[in-house]
Amino acid sequence: MQTEHTSLKRHLKVRHIRLMALGSTIGVGLFLGSASAIKIAGPSILLGYLLAGIVAFIVLRTLGEMAVHEPVAGSFAAYANTYVGPLAGYMVGWGYWTYWIVVGVAEVTAVGIYMGIWFPDTPQWIWALSSILMMGLINLIAVKVFGEFEFWFALIKVVAIIAMIALGCSVIFFGFTNDWNPIGLSNLWIHGGFFPNGISGMLLSLQMVLFAYVGIEMIGLSAGEAENPRKTIPMAIDSLAWRILIFYMGAIFVILAIFPWNEVGQQGSPFVVMFERIGLREAAGMINFVVITAALSSCNAGIFSGGRLLYALSVNGYAPSPFATLSKYGVPHRAVMATVAVCMSGVVLNYFVPDKAFQYVMAAVTFIGLMVWISILITQIQFRRSLTKNQVAELAYRTPWWPYSSWFALAFIALVVVLMGFHEDARMALILGPCLMGLYLVMFYLVGLHHKTKLNRDFK
Repeated sequence: MQTEHTSLKRHLKVRHIRLMALGSTIGVGLFLGSASAIKIAGPSILLGYLLAGIVAFIVLRTLGEMAVHEPVAGSFAAYANTYVGPLAGYMVGWGYWTYWIVVGVAEVTAVGIYMGIWFPDTPQWIWALSSILMMGLINLIAVKVFGEFEFWFALIKVVAIIAMIALGCSVIFFGFTNDWNPIGLSNLWIHGGFFPNGISGMLLSLQMVLFAYVGIEMIGLSAGEAENPRKTIPMAIDSLAWRILIFYMGAIFVILAIFPWNEVGQQGSPFVVMFERIGLREAAGMINFVVITAALSSCNAGIFSGGRLLYALSVNGYAPSPFATLSKYGVPHRAVMATVAVCMSGVVLNYFVPDKAFQYVMAAVTFIGLMVWISILITQIQFRRSLTKNQVAELAYRTPWWPYSSWFALAFIALVVVLMGFHEDARMALILGPCLMGLYLVMFYLVGLHHKTKLNRDFK
């Protein structure tokens, strides 16, 4: 009987959790989308990545503080429900589920596009559909199998970035492939200075830079299935923060040092161009393979996150009760299948709807991603306020510099939301995002959840 299996299996190890969060953050956006941010900020984009990285670390630590104290499935949606209120839990849960659905659709669409480079005669939708079905199957088998696949998917991306940074540094400092004449670091300031578009250019790029880190918070969703979460979650968070800073800042630093910033993105992906510039003509094929695995990794993580969120929403009474059942392997199989089904309908939509409309949906999801971070910070503040001094002293994993760090991160994200209104491509997010959240608000009242005085909070 399916109902006999009432708890998720704790089979995720530290290496799984580290690479899951790292893999969900380092995706197609870094490999292909970094050029847009560089065009706006120039070399000062490095400062933007540093500031956004610090904020991402604070968000992770606040989430980790709650996850170690109470390791449950559903993570920040569960905590929002407990420490802020049912409406907050409902909005965060469904909002984040929607976020991963659309990200999953975008990533498998990318798989279809890049598989088309190798197989131009095969329709794009076949690759997109095949990717979702394959990732869905992996998620249905067992969480340990999912963890292994995600580990190796993410590892491919990490190895590619490390190789690029190492080769780039050899060109910059030793002149490898350049007749051993070091290029040096002058490209960081000789083309209009470090701030070629002023401080405003760096500020306007922050919404793209910060969104590049969105996805790192999925480490909290793994708390309910982590082996010894009170040990593995802190280890994963503390190592993940500096690794992401190195990968993002290291990769962008190498690109900006080798190329004038105003030439980046004119000839395709800056990663492909960099490998070709240092004499590796096979770079296009290599990067194509890495981008495909990056997209599959993000889709894999999206289905995992969506399934766990839908399971937690069901357990808490926010979604139909059948989604709360588990397979004999401890997998919320119905929630996973529902997530996969919605992703497949998204592929169909993406096939018929013009690209601009799909970009608008992604813009709305950008807003949701930032709202999730805000909700994590507000929830952690409320969590701390609910504790006595003795309970705070007994916390096994605490946010550094609290409460100043939490309030700083909140102010930074609020600034980014305001700055989105000054960027034409992001402005639509400020329209569609609140509309989507308004829809969830209407749903909350239509299903009568606001009448419930006590909701099931057993997420374990």
